[in-house]
Amino acid sequence: MEKRYFKILVAIILLAAIAAAYIPSFFRAKENLVPALHSSLPPPTFVSGGAVEARFWESLDNNRVKCTLCTHYCIIAPRRRGICRVRENRDGRLYSLVYGQLASTTIAPIEKDGMKHALPGTRVLALATAGCNFRCMQCHNWHITQRRPEEVRARRLSASQVVDYALQQGARTITGSINEPTIFYEFLYDVAVLARQQGLRMQFHTNGAIAEMPLRALLNRIDQAVVDLKGFCNQAYQTYFGGNLYTVLQSLQIIKEEGAWLEITNLIIPTVNDCLRQIRAMSEWIAENLGPNVPLAFTRFHPSYRLTHLPATPIRTLEAAHRIAREAGLNFVTIGNVPGHRYNSTFCPHTGKRLIHRVHFNVVYNRIENGRSPFSGRPVPGIWE
Repeated sequence: MEKRYFKILVAIILLAAIAAAYIPSFFRAKENLVPALHSSLPPPTFVSGGAVEARFWESLDNNRVKCTLCTHYCIIAPRRRGICRVRENRDGRLYSLVYGQLASTTIAPIEKDGMKHALPGTRVLALATAGCNFRCMQCHNWHITQRRPEEVRARRLSASQVVDYALQQGARTITGSINEPTIFYEFLYDVAVLARQQGLRMQFHTNGAIAEMPLRALLNRIDQAVVDLKGFCNQAYQTYFGGNLYTVLQSLQIIKEEGAWLEITNLIIPTVNDCLRQIRAMSEWIAENLGPNVPLAFTRFHPSYRLTHLPATPIRTLEAAHRIAREAGLNFVTIGNVPGHRYNSTFCPHTGKRLIHRVHFNVVYNRIENGRSPFSGRPVPGIWE
């Protein structure tokens, strides 16, 4: 018995010695990775000041201004801000308070930003600031989207620093995402100009609530857009998201008209926008007005922010939506936020064979060759090179 305890004691001592030798070096290696990853970025702090004059606004009487950037068209009194919380009237002139003040600089697979048919499997640098022009009750980024700039830690960066960082990290695309990029329009536009000069693509992940003139100007500088179409009922748009369906539909048509690559996501929320009749109407509208080859992703809702009392979206609802959209004539329909689901992948609409195999945000393989399906020989719309 004593011999057995002695052997156990020796084994414990040996394990402790191994741990003492290897575990510290393991954590040192991890620690060394962090400064390397962020070596070109300053640490986040609470930043203020640095306001720049906004690009889209009109003067009104009594030193008031009208913001003409987004479809809220806020009329702002002196020393007040618009609904986005980041555009302020200072002595009768409108200023952006978030130029270069980034609350998030995230490197991720491009699939995580909702894009399925543009350079699949590559990396994207996602930029975000404080604030948003919507009030989405399900927002899982509410800690920055529903805050003023003074309440959020941020990195103050120049447009050239952002582009340099994207190149350093091997990103092929830069995107405005996480919060609504319309509200940091001036900075996004300047980044887009430099990004193209360096051979990077520029993406715009938006709720679509941007006015026509600034949208068309931006589309001259960006390559692709992901639009979150939050349903097909204007009442739900107003109640749960703080937006207007019809202005979003107009933005979708403008993006398509201007020739940028377009994809659509639809987060299905139980009792909010999960009516299958409305999903059919939405799918038919997309097919008729934007074309059958615009990719549509139905994504699963998980309880968050002010909708924690609702359940996660049943998978059968997502599958029903997928079937309806295919019946409506859409060729490329996927299901997201359900890791491992078959329809997270992209299939050849003519043969039913898998073209891009995805597991959540990871691409297992991509069989598209020279922009065509190897099974049918027909083109697969998207950006593949």
